[in-house]
Amino acid sequence: MNPYGVIKNTDGLHSMGRVTQSLLLGILLLASASVTRAAERPNVVLMLADNLGYGDIGAYGGGAVLGTPTPNLDALAAEGLVLTQFFVEPGCTPSRAGLMTGRYSVRSGLNSIIVAGTPQTLRDEEFTMAELFREHGYNTGMVGKWHLGQERQSQPTSQGFDSYRVGILETTDGTLYPESMRRSGLPEAAIEKSRPYIWASNDAGELEPVRPYDLEYRDQIEGDIAQAASDYIARHADGDKPFFLYVGWSSVHYPAGVSESFRGRSPAGRYGDMFIEHDHSVGEVLAAIDAAGIRDNTVVVYISDNGPVSNEGQDHDYLGSSPGPFRGEVGDVLEGSLRVPGMVRWPGQVPARKSNQMVAIHDFLPTFAAMLEGNLPSDRPIDGKNQLGFFKGSEEQSARESYIAFLDGEISAVRWRHWRIYPKQIVASAGNPSAHGVYGYRAEGMGYPAIFNIMRDPREEMNVVGTEAWVMGPYMKVVADYQATLKAHPNPAAFSLTKFSP
Repeated sequence: MNPYGVIKNTDGLHSMGRVTQSLLLGILLLASASVTRAAERPNVVLMLADNLGYGDIGAYGGGAVLGTPTPNLDALAAEGLVLTQFFVEPGCTPSRAGLMTGRYSVRSGLNSIIVAGTPQTLRDEEFTMAELFREHGYNTGMVGKWHLGQERQSQPTSQGFDSYRVGILETTDGTLYPESMRRSGLPEAAIEKSRPYIWASNDAGELEPVRPYDLEYRDQIEGDIAQAASDYIARHADGDKPFFLYVGWSSVHYPAGVSESFRGRSPAGRYGDMFIEHDHSVGEVLAAIDAAGIRDNTVVVYISDNGPVSNEGQDHDYLGSSPGPFRGEVGDVLEGSLRVPGMVRWPGQVPARKSNQMVAIHDFLPTFAAMLEGNLPSDRPIDGKNQLGFFKGSEEQSARESYIAFLDGEISAVRWRHWRIYPKQIVASAGNPSAHGVYGYRAEGMGYPAIFNIMRDPREEMNVVGTEAWVMGPYMKVVADYQATLKAHPNPAAFSLTKFSP
């Protein structure tokens, strides 16, 4: 007998053997194609830290030297692509809008951090990363911080996610408000109405409140986000569809929250304890991927939404994250506000290395679309660049050499290669302490932008506009190319808390 159980000297059975052989060959080809498709459609776990600056992680020069060892994040860095020139937008909402839509946040009217009571919200007509993955047969889940609006049209389950757990629709700032509101004499009914909650989606995709998000739960939430993410991975690892999981961490946003088992771990104080727990939580998610046996077929992305907060405002002893060798804080457009950690791990596909090529948070949407051989909407500008070839190492250069940042809807900073240019000067605030970020100012110059050579002058201490004025030519071209897109696709009116129409 041959391997198919057919007697060769029997003509009829031999003919049946050929049919059986063909069927088996077809089954093997289908199985092989299925494996190939699985490799082409990996799972994706995207983790977004909150207010984490460039200089905190060991792989970026921080870690143990700051009293906050980061073994899990350092291990992730050693296994993947470490981006040392990764750019985001100046705040939580703008960066999240840019991540989800692949567009500068001013294009969707989300150029400012959403505060309860303001009209900003992610509109239904925006095309999101979750919708991209869903179109390609993925299960899509999210846990943690959203901060793109609370209207029904804006919620994660209305923007492409199948499920949402341990949901922070707003921001962690809200845990501080009740005490201040009481001290201001507001009635309990008003305080209760504005209280932030933790949310979860039901089977119908509707969000339901789970519990108040208060200072007590602030200490627990990071562990709950890690547990919900790990549970999601365990449930979907063996499913018939790949998955996209978006993890919006609550750390290292103020107020510093840390569970009891991590208190006293760092000589750097409560912030250090929080960051050590954050590293541990990231490690739990990575361990869940390994335990599910899907490490080789899972893309892991770890990024931050914006630069650090070093001055909480309420507690002057608070010294949060670090911008590393740069200067800047959340809310401004200095290098340290926009340049943050970015890491990508995809075993066998993305070579482990460190690169100083320029990549922006907007680039992930078109890169994932290329990975899935999918298309993005053609009826709107997409500012992100397809970085798939660069990530995989088949292209040495990034697809990006410039980047624009906005404040109040205005072009407020431009990076072109290693030059940073400001139409208006970024000035530290008066008072003690003097600060940049949301506390800082912008001031008109003498009709020329400020120009800094970031490679030579990372702290932006020497304006070289008088000796390097040639940079204004490329700068103006970057601006002109952007402005050209506004002719057919004008931005909505920029939201501002300081400028009001008559």
